[in-house]
Amino acid sequence: FFAISNGFNSLFCKYIQEIAKKALYIFNPEHDLALASGETNYMAPASARQMALELALLPMWYAGEEEMVLAPSAYNLDHIKKMRELLDLSVHLMTEPELASGTDLDIRPWGWDLAVRKRLSDLGVGEGKLPSAGQLDKLRSCSHRSCAVELLPRLRLGDSFCGESFYLRFPEEWKSFVESHDTCLLKAPLSGSGKGLNWCKGIYTPSISGWCSRIGNQQGGVIGEPIYNKVEDFAMEFRSSGGRFRFAGYSRFRTGGSGAYEGNLLISDAVIERNLSDYIPVEEVHKLRDCLERELSLRFGAVYDGYLGVDMMVCRFPESPVYRIHPCVEINLRMNMGVVARHLYDRYISPASAGVFQISYHPSTGAAWSAHKEMEEAYPLRIERGRICSGYLPLVPVHKKSNYRAWVLISSLPPAVSLYSGFLG
Repeated sequence: FFAISNGFNSLFCKYIQEIAKKALYIFNPEHDLALASGETNYMAPASARQMALELALLPMWYAGEEEMVLAPSAYNLDHIKKMRELLDLSVHLMTEPELASGTDLDIRPWGWDLAVRKRLSDLGVGEGKLPSAGQLDKLRSCSHRSCAVELLPRLRLGDSFCGESFYLRFPEEWKSFVESHDTCLLKAPLSGSGKGLNWCKGIYTPSISGWCSRIGNQQGGVIGEPIYNKVEDFAMEFRSSGGRFRFAGYSRFRTGGSGAYEGNLLISDAVIERNLSDYIPVEEVHKLRDCLERELSLRFGAVYDGYLGVDMMVCRFPESPVYRIHPCVEINLRMNMGVVARHLYDRYISPASAGVFQISYHPSTGAAWSAHKEMEEAYPLRIERGRICSGYLPLVPVHKKSNYRAWVLISSLPPAVSLYSGFLG
């Protein structure tokens, strides 16, 4: 009896410790740049630091109940209180001075790298709460775009799929690849979203040669890809826990001409699947999803816990089948805007509505504030039963000196594609 009782008490104490552990979310959008640098003392550009400061509350939209977000309290606390009243959020704010005294924290940054580890260590977070330098080195290796190059052939599961990508290590390979394609794209193996891209038109210029040499010396090589006739951008999102990746939803997003992220549609997974079925049979989409769960678990399950996004695109061809999916344009071993959009729709948007989620940058002082006030007046917010039915909602506070905004615009009148076209360009 006593043995059973003691065993139960031990398990119960362990259970209490686990549920007492508080998740703390950190928005560090400079992560990709820090990962590319590989430096412990990396200093992000001023624009990235400002984005991190002004959008610090963004994790509140994907944090769980009673979890915490790291942010300055000055004007963020008022915004949290307002969102609690509007949408019944139960997220709490933690400031940097409180970090050192925080016990049993489960720290979850946008992405792990040496620079954010050092920042947290300098703020008094104990070593036991942080991943080791060795663990982060493995994570950096897995984030290298050569991993996507290696995975891509295993995801071309039949005639409904396409895509080629090459890891080029030597100057003669860089030159040959560029000159053998009328148009092609070169990528730095480690770089931020929409960054580290070099669009080429069949001529290996001195500028391209210099770029390749610099990137190759820093990161081991260059990624080379043909240009495809893209029709749609989308992604599959996965979440790892205990070494196993499971499908977490779809993301339908838009990129600009340079490849930089512009925004997400806020629609259901079912609607995204129906849209994809206009191009290829939905059974092929499911086959790809199941294959990715297996492949990601094998490759990254022992290295990474958290969300992972695989960017894809629908491409048009002159021959049959006319449409095919490129199943692995990018792999993002970190939180990403697609997951944010998925949580926003599933938790806070009325199922009868649809909309857009966007991060916008306003370089002129006062421009963000003016745009915010104009949208607030033009699109009044309507909420029913704790869900947004229509209107504009700023996801983070906007003030007169802001340069960045994160916001949603919701309509109760489908289709969302018209919203997407109208408000994202």
